[in-house]
Amino acid sequence: MQELVLIQPGRTAEKEFAPEAAAATRREFEERLLECGPLAFRVARGVLRNSADAEDVAQEALLRAYRRFERLRDRTRFRAWLVRIAFRLAIDRARSSKRREVRETLWSESAPRPSTEDLAATSEFQAHLNRAMDELPEKHRLVLLLAAIEGHSVEEVAEMLGLPMGTVKSRLFFARKQLAEKLRCHAKNIEKR
Repeated sequence: MQELVLIQPGRTAEKEFAPEAAAATRREFEERLLECGPLAFRVARGVLRNSADAEDVAQEALLRAYRRFERLRDRTRFRAWLVRIAFRLAIDRARSSKRREVRETLWSESAPRPSTEDLAATSEFQAHLNRAMDELPEKHRLVLLLAAIEGHSVEEVAEMLGLPMGTVKSRLFFARKQLAEKLRCHAKNIEKR
């Protein structure tokens, strides 16, 4: 992943923050961003499954966080706040692209199936895993991404997403169950060959 850089043409930190607190606030924002800035990309990537779109969404999330940082009351919750911003922006981007896709064409249905040689050239299991992850509902995929792949505890995920722990546990259970079933079907198909 490329380093995410906060850029906003025509604006400087002095215009964003009060002049007397600009340096301290900007320093605090940068410190918090170093801790969890890449998380915005990973959350967006988990929702969108596309690195280019995820980078755009992460950049927008960082920009929004920067603009509203002074209004954040509890700065210790910056990580959870940034995750929510990135998640909501990614959901908006996904919905927008789905609407655009429906309006333009149904090209995905008419796309040619990959040849056997293509499947052999790539990791077949990885491709199936990616498809299985894509088929998960967004709310399950995000919880699975944060808990199982990123290694956050259930409590941390609940705090980041602003959800009750029971909801997070339930979503994680169903996400794992659905993913295991999809992978089990794939393994059976390979054994039949």
